Amino acid sequence: MSKKNKDTKKHNPEESTQQEQSVNEKTQSAADNAQAAAENAAPAPETDTLRAELEAANDKYLRLMAEFDNYRRRTARERLELIETADKEVLTGFLPVVDDCERALDTLRNSEASEAAVEGTELILNKLMSYLKSKGVEKIDAKGKPFNTDEHEAVAQFPAPAPEQKNIVIDVTQNGYKLRGKVIRYAKVVVGI
Repeated sequence: MSKKNKDTKKHNPEESTQQEQSVNEKTQSAADNAQAAAENAAPAPETDTLRAELEAANDKYLRLMAEFDNYRRRTARERLELIETADKEVLTGFLPVVDDCERALDTLRNSEASEAAVEGTELILNKLMSYLKSKGVEKIDAKGKPFNTDEHEAVAQFPAPAPEQKNIVIDVTQNGYKLRGKVIRYAKVVVGI
């Protein structure tokens, strides 16, 4: 063979294109046959069953995620409420001490006690009240106000001296208190009827 013949055999573009087309056709044919076999091998009811199982699993997943989200929100809210009212019992325990200090102060003022005893008791009461106020405790102002069942507890009813004092708090037997706007002890009052 001549040198020219060898070169044409090696680099004949038509032959290589035909070979590539033949390979591509065989590959495409094999892929089509594999797809057809896969479609024929998997019966339709099995596909439907798998789809139903997938939908059930997705539904179960979504419900579980929603339930977890609700749980997370509820625990966060409970944690906030616990933090807000954690000191409620301790602060409520101070209220009888405040009542005793107020009674002692009234007794000292009405007796012939020394001015130092009155000032000392006032100082103790003021410190205790300022501490409670710093923790969010506030006294319910009841005397002379309309009777309110959300804040007051009627322990007695008294005929009102004037018609405009009907359903008005005439006297307070025990002061009520709120902690951050929520009643922790109702004011015990005498109401005019």
